[in-house]
Formats: sequence, structure tokens, C-alpha cells
Amino acid sequence: MMQDAVFRAIRVEEVAPGKFDQQVVERNASELPDHPLRLAVSYSSLNFKDALSAFGNRGVTTHYPHTPGIDAVGRVLEDRSGTFREGQELLVTGYGLGMNTPGGLAEQVAIPAEWALPLPDGLSARESMVLGTAGLTAGLCVEKLLEAGARPEQGEVLVTGATGGVGSIAVALLAHLGFRVAAVTGKLESADFLTRLGAWKVLDRETLVPFANKAIAKPLWAWAVDTVGGDTLFNVIKSLAYGGGVAACGMAAGAQFQANVFPFILRGISLLGVDSVELPLAKKAAVWEKLAGEWYIGDKLARIAEDISLEQAPEFLARLHRGHGIGRYVVDMAL
Repeated sequence: MMQDAVFRAIRVEEVAPGKFDQQVVERNASELPDHPLRLAVSYSSLNFKDALSAFGNRGVTTHYPHTPGIDAVGRVLEDRSGTFREGQELLVTGYGLGMNTPGGLAEQVAIPAEWALPLPDGLSARESMVLGTAGLTAGLCVEKLLEAGARPEQGEVLVTGATGGVGSIAVALLAHLGFRVAAVTGKLESADFLTRLGAWKVLDRETLVPFANKAIAKPLWAWAVDTVGGDTLFNVIKSLAYGGGVAACGMAAGAQFQANVFPFILRGISLLGVDSVELPLAKKAAVWEKLAGEWYIGDKLARIAEDISLEQAPEFLARLHRGHGIGRYVVDMAL
């Protein structure tokens, strides 16, 4: 009977060449992939990668129709691998979820058992999706900076794309750890949102534009988290102080940038790459434990996220795809 359970899911379909439609449909559990672990999803969240999948980006999702959603938290319905017990609450981010395996924007998912982690003590299911892949990525960026020697007394930390999911959590997390955060955004109307998260100052993204024609710029920031990529990333590198570094995790502005060696060999700057998708599960678990413990930003999580229903998800995916998202959107399957 359980195998035939009907559940709701977002279905993305190519209705005409290059035109994709997103709707909530009913699916049967027997239509899910034949993976051993099946979850009843309680919450998911929306990420930029989900928006790319929802609008036909073949670099994210190859085959359609498809259900996006790279994040999910829920309870075990069955686990044929024997790894988890029925009813146990698990967290899933990254790997193939929502890319080429039906994802978390559904009331059920079926996945390999090695993709899932027990929900960390100290985090509610909803809080885990306020964080989601964005929070994990922000945590990994902060960890990279700390491992490279970043300390609050060294100076300001720049965060680009600060109103986005990763950026907003990075601002809150760095502020929680005592850093003075300079938040860069193209949405200055959201400055109050960023200052409430702990930003020391809010800068227009145009602040970085004059650096484009310089081989190296005046040192302004000790460290940085870049969620944007493209030439923005190298403009940040040019303006870091001696011995600093930037944790790079995004490419919304492009995958390539014009570069030279001067910042690296004259100032000893480090470019620290961050991946949150194929990261070994043990490493993910370690960062989640920090996010649930010493890095817990519970007082800020409510300010970052807006709760929406599964039926609202297509509207908000379109908003993200247009670059109009602010903070995080949590999909509550009970709404």
C-alpha cells in the first residue's frame, strides 16, 4: 500500500523548444527511482540551482520532465539498505538530488542511503532548510577562511551577493563569529535586511567596478566570501589586503574572469575554492554539527527566511531565476 501512496510534486516539463512549465502534480511512489531510502519530506528550500533546473538549464538537469529541489528534510518511510530506522528524521543536500534525480520539491523522495545524514541535534527540521545547501556552503566558506588564518581583528570581511541565500547566511555567520562584514549587493533597498543580519556596512556592487581596469587595487578588505564569480571575483582579489584570501563558491556572473598574477605574488592572496555538492558525507556532517552548535545563528534564521507552500514554489522559482530573490525560501509541505 505504501508503495502506491500518492504525493504532490513540482513537475517541470518542456512544453515547447526552450520553454519550460512548472506545475504541482500528483505522483505515485512507484514512479520514484529504485533507490533504497524513501523519505516523507516535511520541508525543502529554494536555491538558484533549483531555478536553473526549473527553467531548463541542461548543465544542471539533463532530462525532463523533472522535479527540482537540491535540499530536503523528512522522515524515513522505508530503508531497504538497513542504514536508518523507520521514522528517523534525515537531512539531504547536494549529490544528485534535484539535478538528475527527482528532488525535494515533492512530498516524497527516493535516494541512495549514502546521501543522507541524521538531522543534527540542535536544529529543527525547518531550521535545517532555512540553512540547506546555502547554509552548508556559507559554512564551508567560513571554515576555509578560518583555516587560512582569518581573525576578526585583521579587518573587514567582504561578502558579495549578500542578499542571496549563501551571501545572507555568510553575513549572519561571520557577524556571529565577531567579524566586521562589508556586504555587497545590487539591491541597496535591502540594506536594512543585511544590517539586521549583522552587516557592519552595506555597499553597492558598483563599488567594485572601478577595479576592473587596474592590475591591482588599494587593499580594502582582509578576507572575502564571493558568491558571484565572473570578473567580480577578481575585482575582490585585487582589493584584498596582504596575506588575505577569498572563499569562492558561485558563478552567477559567469564562470570565467580576466586575471593577472600580481595580487597572488605581490600580496600573497589565496583563492579558496568551495564545493558543497560532492563533498564527502563525513565532511558535510562535521559542518552541519557546527551549524547546529557553536555556529548556531538561531536568532538570525527567522529574519533570513520566508515560508511558502509547494503551490507557491513555481512563482518563487521564477523570482530567483530573474535574480530577484532575497534571503531564503523554505517550502513547507504542510501549507
